[in-house]
Amino acid sequence: MQQRTLKKAIEVVGIGLHKGEPIRLRLEPLGVDAGIVFYREDLAMTIPLSPESVVDTQMATVIGNEKGIISTIEHFLSAVYAYGIDNMRVVVNGNEMPIMDGSSISFCLLLDEAGIEEQDAPKKVIVVKRAVEVKDGDKFVRLLPNNNALFDFRIKFDHPVIGEQEEHFEFSTKNFVEEIARARTFGFAKDIQYLQSQNLALGATLQNAIGLDEYKVLNPEGLRFDNEFARHKILDAMGDMMVSGHNILGAYQSFAGSHNLNYRLTTKLLSNSLNYEMVAVQELQSRAFAKSFA
Repeated sequence: MQQRTLKKAIEVVGIGLHKGEPIRLRLEPLGVDAGIVFYREDLAMTIPLSPESVVDTQMATVIGNEKGIISTIEHFLSAVYAYGIDNMRVVVNGNEMPIMDGSSISFCLLLDEAGIEEQDAPKKVIVVKRAVEVKDGDKFVRLLPNNNALFDFRIKFDHPVIGEQEEHFEFSTKNFVEEIARARTFGFAKDIQYLQSQNLALGATLQNAIGLDEYKVLNPEGLRFDNEFARHKILDAMGDMMVSGHNILGAYQSFAGSHNLNYRLTTKLLSNSLNYEMVAVQELQSRAFAKSFA
């Protein structure tokens, strides 16, 4: 399997979740071994994708530095993970990614329209070699060695619509598009009111998130999946794992994980060379991983 970039550049405009302003997003092909590179067009500032670039994980995964940031990158990166993109320039003209419909499906459609081009260099992935775990009370995230990319997520909310949910996901691009990509982010009406009083979540609507009051879903169309909340948590986790800059081959498991725990997990994984190995896909013992991108 070779490295991947886009066949052509593609552009879209969407609303930013927190500022509620239009954001122009442009995706451009890049050469071999360039990686995923973000660019703030309005600041002429490049931000390479890596855990070292993460500056905040409170409400979303945010990369940047003292000059500027790009927020809410995880939904987009989830699609990047799913399509196996290695090299791409991500250009925005504001401090966040467009929220689209609150899921990853719009980004999948963008990548489909741009097309995928194979490059003249082998694709490398991060292979988990030994268990790595981060805990916060009873909450945890972990990565375990496995010949497949697996994601298991369990959540528990004191809310009649959510309650306890879980989802087991065995990765392939096809499975992602069908089972995970359409799962939307969610928020509680009482929290949205507070956030908007703090000039946050100004772009949040029922067109780009699942809204919940104390008892029910507020969206007239209802849910897309019975366990849409757990599926969205897997979507987030895939995006947060992609902050490493590469696909990760291993089994991800979580109970009540968060962007912060995911960030700490990728940082811990990459902090010790005994935890992982960079391996060309064609050298993997399991050939199934390459086929999962078909």
